[in-house]
Amino acid sequence: MGIELHAMAARVRAIVPELIGLSLAVIEDGITLTLVASAEQIAALDAVQYLDGGPCVADLDRKEPLDVNIDDLFDEHRWQMYAQASGALGVASSLSLPIMDADRVMGGVNLYAATLDAFTGRHEQLADAIGTDAALAIANADLSFRTKKQAAEAPGRVRALGDINIALGIIAESQGVTMTTARERLRDAAAQAGISEEQAAQTIRFVRGP
Repeated sequence: MGIELHAMAARVRAIVPELIGLSLAVIEDGITLTLVASAEQIAALDAVQYLDGGPCVADLDRKEPLDVNIDDLFDEHRWQMYAQASGALGVASSLSLPIMDADRVMGGVNLYAATLDAFTGRHEQLADAIGTDAALAIANADLSFRTKKQAAEAPGRVRALGDINIALGIIAESQGVTMTTARERLRDAAAQAGISEEQAAQTIRFVRGP
C-alpha cells in the first residue's frame, strides 16, 4: 500500500507541486476510516475531521469534489477545529474527491496543499491521476473499525495523559458534551484515522495553543 500511495502522490505532485500530502479513506459499515496517509500529520488532520467535521467527511455525503480554501473557512466560521489544525500544519487548501462504485461512494482521496487555490481548475486531471489506483486499493482493503480501535488502544504505548486531558476539555467545551462523551469521540476519531489517541490529542492541543 505504501508503494501505491507514493506513486499516487508523485502523480498528484506533478500536477500540483504545492502538494503537502494525501490520504485515502474507505467507508466500512457506514463509518469512514483512513486506509492510508502519506504522513502522520495528514492522518491527524483526518482525525480532526472525524471528530469535528471537515471537507473529507462532507465530500462523502456530497458525492462530488469539494475544494476548500482555509481562509474561507475562517471567514465562514465553518469547521473551525479543522481550519485551525490545517493552518497550524501549513495547509492552505484541500481537495476531497469521492471514489465511486456505480452510484455508491466507496471512499475518497483527500489532498492537502500549501497554497490557496492549488487545486482550482485541476479537478478532472487529478481525478484521472488517482481514480483507478484509489478504487482498486479501496476495493481490496481489509479493514475493520473494531480492529483499528483495538490497535490504537494497545497496551505498551506511551501515554501522554496531559495532552489527552487538555484535548478532552477542548472537545467537551466546544461540542457541549461530557468528558466521558469527549473521551469516546476522541478515541473513535483516532481509530478512524489510524493513529493513536495521543497523536490526535496532541494535534487538538497544538492548534488551540497552551
